[in-house]
Amino acid sequence: MGSTMEPPGGRYLYLGAVTSPVGTARILQLAFSCTTFSLVAHQGGFMGIQGTFCMAAWGFCFTLSVLVVACEFTQLHSCLCLSWGNFTAAFAMLATLVIYPLYFTRLQCSPEPAGCAARDFRLAASVFAGLLFLAYAAEVALTRARPGQVASYMATVSGLLKIVAFVACIIFGALVHDSHYGRYVATQWCVAVYSLCFLATVAVVALSVMGHMGGLGCPFDHVVVVYTFLAVLLYLSTVVIWPVFCFDPKYGEPRRPPDCHKGRCPWDSQLVVAIFTYINLLLLYVADLAYSQRIRFMSTL
Repeated sequence: MGSTMEPPGGRYLYLGAVTSPVGTARILQLAFSCTTFSLVAHQGGFMGIQGTFCMAAWGFCFTLSVLVVACEFTQLHSCLCLSWGNFTAAFAMLATLVIYPLYFTRLQCSPEPAGCAARDFRLAASVFAGLLFLAYAAEVALTRARPGQVASYMATVSGLLKIVAFVACIIFGALVHDSHYGRYVATQWCVAVYSLCFLATVAVVALSVMGHMGGLGCPFDHVVVVYTFLAVLLYLSTVVIWPVFCFDPKYGEPRRPPDCHKGRCPWDSQLVVAIFTYINLLLLYVADLAYSQRIRFMSTL
């Protein structure tokens, strides 16, 4: 009797998961993310909310990258109840939004013991964090859908813009940082718009990743286009209301108050919200609406 080392359905291990250009980018992601948070944890001296967030983000990216590479290599992703193409594209784009705060990369040595050593570790961590960004950006570039190509929705420009819309978290961070948005009903309306549009974006991404795009009872492309159009209309109201009620002399301060302390100034938070409101409208939702007209959705990828 003979035996065979080849399983009936083909090879269990897919070497292309680590040897292809996308696989190489993912291996670099593992190396750079592990190196980055190891440097910071060893002697980088991370502190405060920013440092904790960066460590959590690097750990999250490393963990999911290990999962992606392992599932691709063993081909177990076919057993998961999600759209693998949408999941990997969404994760890679989301990971590119994780950056290392410049607050930690000062060139001067801190007065604490071994201050210069901590500075050197922080600079090294910043370099590897930049390389990590490039590795994830390379995966996004390699997997992005080309014109006429059949690909997962999250790999299209419209899908990638849905992930970039997560920069709305910066708006929420500025709002809770003493922005005084509760003084007027109009500014509360703006907060409601930011929240509603963000939740709708999360819902679209979740439906795409879970592979439930065809279970809404109506064409998913129509739903996305209508939602994006409504988001544009809602954001149009905020780009008018927020600046008026924050920077008009009748309601707020047109210029930064001289007695406003750095890091604790409501005017600064209001300015950040105004800037990212325009970014969300012009660079994200309007661009998303334009690109959504040019693609056709397929729920099986």
